[in-house]
Amino acid sequence: MSRAAISAARRVVIKVGSSSLTGSAGAELDPRAVQKVVDVALTFKKQGADVVLVSSGAIAAGLAPLGLKVRPRDLATQQAAASVGQGLLIAHYGEKFKAHNVISSQVLLTTEDVVRRSHYANAQQTLTKLLSLGVVPIINENDTVGTQEIRFGDNDRLAALVALLIQADLLVLISDIDALYDAPPTQSGARPIHHVADVTEIDVNALGGAGSAGVGSGGMVTKVEAARIATSAGIPMLLTSLAQADTSITRDDQGTFFSAHTSKTNSRLLWLAHASTPRGRLTLDDGAVKAIRERGVSLLPAGVTAVSGEFISGDTVELVSEQGTVIARGLVAFDSEEIPQMLGRSTKELAATLGAEYERELVHRDDLVLL
Repeated sequence: MSRAAISAARRVVIKVGSSSLTGSAGAELDPRAVQKVVDVALTFKKQGADVVLVSSGAIAAGLAPLGLKVRPRDLATQQAAASVGQGLLIAHYGEKFKAHNVISSQVLLTTEDVVRRSHYANAQQTLTKLLSLGVVPIINENDTVGTQEIRFGDNDRLAALVALLIQADLLVLISDIDALYDAPPTQSGARPIHHVADVTEIDVNALGGAGSAGVGSGGMVTKVEAARIATSAGIPMLLTSLAQADTSITRDDQGTFFSAHTSKTNSRLLWLAHASTPRGRLTLDDGAVKAIRERGVSLLPAGVTAVSGEFISGDTVELVSEQGTVIARGLVAFDSEEIPQMLGRSTKELAATLGAEYERELVHRDDLVLL
């Protein structure tokens, strides 16, 4: 897949990091940076694409008004900064989009909104409606009340999950680093990589950490993980800097383009593979592993040797080999407390001893995705 996919995209998710919007640690939100992001979004709008913007910057934008010099480490102060900064961030975006007669909206998400199927479907419906109305949704993690997502905060992954959620044609990550490099960019001799055909071949251990500005929470590793999620779902990704965001859309020698190596997958299976949170594990014998991998069959109790975790029917579980390798995820049809008595037994035997309701799969093949 070439960069022609960029101009052909009709649904685009653009993510911008905190340091790109605020500059050095503790600096105020830069209106010129916000304008640049809006200009990139409008470029895609003019080519006929729907655009969703995932914007970091709420915590960073709240630092200066609160007199803070660096990003706070404690959760309560982070939440306070987010509360102050989120309004400033959205006000700037709204003003600049309005100048071009484009309506924008605020959508705050937490991890639960993309890992629980009911929340996921609701968020999907809302964003789809906004896009149909010509609105540019501006998404951020709900840092004011969030907990885990601030500690591990990474809007790169959130942007990738949003791209899956709306079945985007392109994911654009705008960072303070202009491309993926074959070594940490500060290292002498590090060279940019402008095209990645297969993201699974990247050695993440050779990559740098968070940006130099000190206000973000991600790094190149999270960007590669976002690329892994997006491209595995058939969505190409462009990594670029704010300074080169407009030109890297058309130039092959700027930014890094990650080719998608599969066609788009059903959104239900995308959610199951990348957004769901496993509540337990089912350990499979070698025969069941082979049958699921090679024949795409459902998982029957006879092929399961162990169960771990606490879950209820409909939860996501991991299917693992006896060596501990995760081979698939699926929606389990029984509660965890019911399964031990079923292990290694045929469905006919279970029906005869436990009742007809036990004559069915543990995980149906339509609710299962290989990893």
